[in-house]
Amino acid sequence: MTMSEANASASRPRSHTSLLYAVKRVELAVRARLDELLRPVGITTLQYTALTVLERHDGLPAAQLARDSFVTAQSVADVVRALESRGLIARERNAYNRRELLIHLTPAGRRLLADVADAVDAVEQQMISGMTAEQADDFRSALVRAWHALS
Repeated sequence: MTMSEANASASRPRSHTSLLYAVKRVELAVRARLDELLRPVGITTLQYTALTVLERHDGLPAAQLARDSFVTAQSVADVVRALESRGLIARERNAYNRRELLIHLTPAGRRLLADVADAVDAVEQQMISGMTAEQADDFRSALVRAWHALS
């Protein structure tokens, strides 16, 4: 392709939405819905994400919780302080590495997740409401493959 062909191609409007733009729009829409439904229980979407990470992998150090929650170490420190002050998580020394604190979900944290589970599931169901079960599975698989490709 010549330089003039490349320039002409680049200046043509796209006939479809960029995948990156579409993914970001979905992320923002999900975030807005979660913010709305979590506000009454007094947690943020970032705090909810951290709680769900701990629900799946209890007893993580802060650095791993930050990675798994897609936030910086500083952000997770703020999240941990807020959740701990509410009694939703607890920190304890790692028996194998006394310098490390492991973060655990408390019974109160598990109850909060159980209390919002149906509402969160409803957001996901609304998101995929225009898809068949097979399309929803394909969508989930495609997102996982895209994540792996970028990781």
